[in-house]
Amino acid sequence: MDTHVIVNLFHIILIAPFLIWIGIARGSFPDWIFTFLMTLGIIVILYQGFKAYMRLLKGSSYIWVNLIHVLWIGPLILYIGYMKKDTPRPAYELLLLTAFAAFGYHLYELAAYSDFL
Repeated sequence: MDTHVIVNLFHIILIAPFLIWIGIARGSFPDWIFTFLMTLGIIVILYQGFKAYMRLLKGSSYIWVNLIHVLWIGPLILYIGYMKKDTPRPAYELLLLTAFAAFGYHLYELAAYSDFL
């Protein structure tokens, strides 16, 4: 299976639903989830930062995907994990917007890649 298909399915099946759940639950989940979110935020920033650097070296026009993760998604997830039960409602609303956008984007990319569109 192509790596683009795997990445799209990963975001559609796991990432988007998990982030939607976090956004809807708004802190009504076990405390260990906050630690997981902090860890996930750090991993996203570091991994996508590395990928952005590599794309910069190659002159890739897709660097924007990595920069969105480094500058928006990773910090937002890290912030929610750090603030724990004190996370303000707008952070959860932004996470929901981001998660639904990610779901739609990856669903579209999967459909376009498989010539469904």
